[in-house]
Amino acid sequence: MTDTELQTFLPPDIWTFLPILLKPDARRTVLRPFMPDYPPPYTASEGDRTRNIIARVLRQDESSLMSGLQRLSDLTKKRHRNSRKALLRRFDELTAFVPAGATLNERHKLLIGAIFSEEYSFEAAALFNPSIVRHWDQTGLEPGAIRFIMSLRGIGEGHISSVTFRTGTWLTDGQVTIDPPSPFAAPPIITPMEDQPDKAAIRLHFEDCCDLSESVLFPVAPSQKQGIEDLRLVAFREDDGTTHYLGTYTAFSGSTIRPEILKTSEFLHFSMRPFAGKVAINKGMALFPRKLDGRYAMLGRQDNENIWLMYSDDLYRWDTAQQLLGPLHPWEVVQMGNCGSPLEIDEGWLVITHAVGLMRNYTIGACLLDRKDPSKLLGRARLPLLAAQSGQRDGYVPNVVYSCGALLDGRRLLLPYGVADSIGAIAMTTVDQILHYLE
Repeated sequence: MTDTELQTFLPPDIWTFLPILLKPDARRTVLRPFMPDYPPPYTASEGDRTRNIIARVLRQDESSLMSGLQRLSDLTKKRHRNSRKALLRRFDELTAFVPAGATLNERHKLLIGAIFSEEYSFEAAALFNPSIVRHWDQTGLEPGAIRFIMSLRGIGEGHISSVTFRTGTWLTDGQVTIDPPSPFAAPPIITPMEDQPDKAAIRLHFEDCCDLSESVLFPVAPSQKQGIEDLRLVAFREDDGTTHYLGTYTAFSGSTIRPEILKTSEFLHFSMRPFAGKVAINKGMALFPRKLDGRYAMLGRQDNENIWLMYSDDLYRWDTAQQLLGPLHPWEVVQMGNCGSPLEIDEGWLVITHAVGLMRNYTIGACLLDRKDPSKLLGRARLPLLAAQSGQRDGYVPNVVYSCGALLDGRRLLLPYGVADSIGAIAMTTVDQILHYLE
């Protein structure tokens, strides 16, 4: 291979790699519902297992109840804040299974709530594919510093994906600090959207959180049964100047995938609902941070190969798409997609992209779209801009670097990214360095 040919694979040296690795922590657990059931051959003969378990609890004498409560205290007192409230709330979800006429005291309710709950270590196996946005509160910082919110995809038991959050600060000298996450995580209060028939249209309320990192979005709807994957956050500015956070993600049921979206203002109260429409399919949809000519705009990869551009008058319905950018160079010959929402710069819309090439290597590139008409491609990376670094190639999925969003500050760019579908890392560069490698 000649030097020229070799340069079609090797990324340029444009990054400052920060000494930060975001690693999974199995000690962080959240309480989530647990519903045991009988296998099919025994359902008819044994009846409803939930009712049977509750009936056994109600037959316990006072000594057994107190022993159970002591064990419950030992299990929860150092690992969960306000577990009593969460367990009583869990009992309230099971009242339909309590025998008619039964007399229950708070001890019964706590034990029943605990029996039908479980600790879930939501980031025990992996913590990767981050997204990043400015924090709504920028007070108390030194001049020029930025406080940010980062989302991460955590994988726990059963290879189930959840979303967890971190906060941090980006200083003018390039230093980045990530705030230590809380040792606690809070289960949400879940309420359905009464005007929406889909069970994935829900509201989540984290009333007991004392830190943003305590909000954990684990699967709660049938469409999400096996995971909420790859949240792409964007601080979306409405026409009236107000800003809130929108996030597109992939819901995986275990057999099918579909795109869904969340909305929040302070990461304590979320609305979540599915997209609808002919092109609301596949993974990797990412919203532009504002409307374009009065319409919402979004990027996606409907065919699993190319990047597509979509417009809609309705945030939740998408019916048309046009192909925008497809594989060209050897390092992207298999497929392309976005690494989060487009970033608005003087020259246009800068899109950080991902690409798959030989040996299923995932690399990161970029393209530039016209500011007034994003269907016009102004430039694309001629080389991969970021590839798996030496010492970071190995993991659950080798040779992968992948991001769900970058943060822009003037001409500086901060890119958190996933490494080998296992951990998170952070790198920094400038817009000018990226533009230099577009053609």
